[in-house]
Amino acid sequence: MSLHHQLRVGVASGLAGLLLVTAGCASMRPNAPAAQASPQSNAPADSTGSTASSNQTATQWGVDHAPETAGAPEATAAEASPPITGDVVNPSAPMRYTVKRGDTLWGISSMFLRDPWLWPEIWYDNPQIHNPHLIYPGDVLVLAYAANGQPRIYVEHGGAARAEAEGAEVLLEPRLRSSPLQGAIPTIPNSAIAAFLSRPAIVTKGEVDRAPHVVAFRDLHQVAGSGEDAYIDGLHAPVGARFVILHIGEKLRDPQSGRILGYQGLYTATAQVVSTGQPEKVLLTDSARETLAGDCLFRDTGATPLDFVPRAPASQVKGQIISVIDDVDAIGQYDVVAINRGTNRGVVPGTVLAVDQVGSVVTDRGPAAYANWGRADMFSRDVRLPSERAGTLLVFKSYDDMSYALVVGASQEMQVGDIVRNP
Repeated sequence: MSLHHQLRVGVASGLAGLLLVTAGCASMRPNAPAAQASPQSNAPADSTGSTASSNQTATQWGVDHAPETAGAPEATAAEASPPITGDVVNPSAPMRYTVKRGDTLWGISSMFLRDPWLWPEIWYDNPQIHNPHLIYPGDVLVLAYAANGQPRIYVEHGGAARAEAEGAEVLLEPRLRSSPLQGAIPTIPNSAIAAFLSRPAIVTKGEVDRAPHVVAFRDLHQVAGSGEDAYIDGLHAPVGARFVILHIGEKLRDPQSGRILGYQGLYTATAQVVSTGQPEKVLLTDSARETLAGDCLFRDTGATPLDFVPRAPASQVKGQIISVIDDVDAIGQYDVVAINRGTNRGVVPGTVLAVDQVGSVVTDRGPAAYANWGRADMFSRDVRLPSERAGTLLVFKSYDDMSYALVVGASQEMQVGDIVRNP
């Protein structure tokens, strides 16, 4: 046996022993996740047992501690996805992070991972934490690596917000009780999609024709907002009933089939009936934009849940951006767009899609010699440039044939007509 081979065997044995010791220590710590019984899910090795410095990045730690493994066979076409390795970890990812108020799941995923939609693949449900799939301010998230080198992120221990959400009494000082704390962090910022959190956001022509609508405002104002009264025709509802007011926008048409998917309904305010009669009077609350005469009322069915987890589509998706809210010319980060793919194509809340900027059409006039001869037009032809990656969308609301999505990343300006596809 060569000296080089003996050294490699010795190092491998030492690493195996270190992993066994670390696993044994972890099982004695109350906050360390227990080992999974299933062979398909390996519990993360607790990084607290290592000698890594507090400012060491996750990638550095993974390179230093990942065990050597024999070469695995190449993945076949039948395999759904490649195995998750340390390469998915963001080079600047921290080993520990304390969740703060105002954080979002997408932001935390982006901090830890190169591709945030891989979050479900590396998240570890610590069985010692109640509701481990929800993340609360004050929770401490830990990045560790299993024995096979696969990265894992888990809640090491929960903060006061988690304890209060789970019904525990939180004491900050001997005679001082805590005030109510916010709940679990949302996937994306509520403020970015506030106008879309109440149904419906897309309506049919028939629904618009039958809907009660704003006739006028008190004192004959041209527009109204929170705290102002509006008069409604055709409502027929009791005092105290609540409705959402939608401004009916443009037709949403599928550019590929030509079919009209519906009309875009933009939330303006919530209306509460204060007196009956014809017309009925309502009080406007929770305004997101100005309400105009002609805006329609629909039943308030509650807010859209934001506890979905970002993930790549389960099957191949290819569609287009068909509309952008507020008709901006250049689509950028935190703009809301509509796409012509929905639940019928497997697009559901939490689906992450890449956006490809459609290549421009340019004129190829041929080699310079042709231009010098004054015969460029004879040899010119139109050439479409290739599409280029421009951004990332996260779907937050889906219908049968379309969805609304938030632009969570933009490297280039995007436009209506750009392509959406698997990331």
